[in-house]
Amino acid sequence: MLTVQKYMNDQATHIGRNLPHYDFWLMGAILLLVSLGLVMVASASITVADRVYGDPFHFFWRQSIAVIIGLMLAAVIIRLPLAIWQKLSPWLIVMGMLFLILVLVPGVGRVVNGSMRWIRLGPISVQSSEPVKVFLIVYLAGFLVRHGEQVRTTFSGFIRPIGIVTVVAGLLLMEPDFGTAVVIFCTALGMLFMGGVPLGRFFPWMLTATTILASLAVFSPYRLQRLTSFMNPWQDPFDTGFQLTQALIAFGRGEWFGAGLGSSIQKLFYLPEAHTDFVFAVLGEELGLTGSALVILLYFFIIWRSFVIAQVASVLGKNFAAHTAYGIGLIIGLQAFINIGVNTGVLPTKGLALPLISYGGNSMVTNFVLLALLLRVEFENQFFRKEPIPHQVKNYAA
Repeated sequence: MLTVQKYMNDQATHIGRNLPHYDFWLMGAILLLVSLGLVMVASASITVADRVYGDPFHFFWRQSIAVIIGLMLAAVIIRLPLAIWQKLSPWLIVMGMLFLILVLVPGVGRVVNGSMRWIRLGPISVQSSEPVKVFLIVYLAGFLVRHGEQVRTTFSGFIRPIGIVTVVAGLLLMEPDFGTAVVIFCTALGMLFMGGVPLGRFFPWMLTATTILASLAVFSPYRLQRLTSFMNPWQDPFDTGFQLTQALIAFGRGEWFGAGLGSSIQKLFYLPEAHTDFVFAVLGEELGLTGSALVILLYFFIIWRSFVIAQVASVLGKNFAAHTAYGIGLIIGLQAFINIGVNTGVLPTKGLALPLISYGGNSMVTNFVLLALLLRVEFENQFFRKEPIPHQVKNYAA
């Protein structure tokens, strides 16, 4: 009897050690944001969907399909060794640039709201900038592994990845997609900094990039209008400041605990893009400061966990995994910060989705791919180390 019990215990231990181990706290935060996003998309879009399509849940069903596709892709990606991504990284950035070039070709790229950002592939439209986010992070992670010492110590090593990022940003500006160009450039600089590049080397390039972006804003009337209107939206609340004033009214109505789910007034054709760029304002109106703070804390947890996973990978000598995790944390954090900043009037209006919450199939699928990569990094930290986790990161890895 004791022998049978010992055998069963040994088998249970063996099975437990071989079961996939993922960061369930991180997965819980991701799924909570996705679930909340589906609810808010349904709530924020119900009126416009009914009027335009005759189906109050038109956008909800489409977003649900994107979530399902994202989960399916994540299930595949989470099983792919990071070594495959590292090997393919130079080819992925080439593919990303081809997407960005292809979308600019007349007859191939599709114009939406004045920007040529979409490629029609049969029944679906692909936003070329979304896969580029993944490809650029993977490329820079691979480049830092192959040429890390040169990047950290020589000007020529530093300028090579900056040149690639500049080309990508330039192609994005031609669409034009000012917001994504800024996010990608800042993410790349953050990855290089976390990769050990001295801070002083960034100042000339940050000054150059700021000058170029400021020039584009000043010499483009609609960008200059956005920059000036966000500083005082009440000066022209029915024209240039309309979106922001309506968003601020939504937050004001929400107070501490919100007007109640589904009870937003601003989504009733007052607040433009209520289910996309300004879904956080509707969330603030319906769920109040409490709901808004919960969303911010969830983003903070995902970003913090990304950096912890990256630090563990770095200590274990898994440099590609570490750089990838840093990049994922940076790009999700930047997008969330910019979107929330726009909704609250801290930043000029930009068309960036709130990760995992805003309506948008391409954005949703891309975020699932990024977070699946992050979970793969955590998985390999746990299962493929050749020696025990060093003492200094035991607490983080727990």
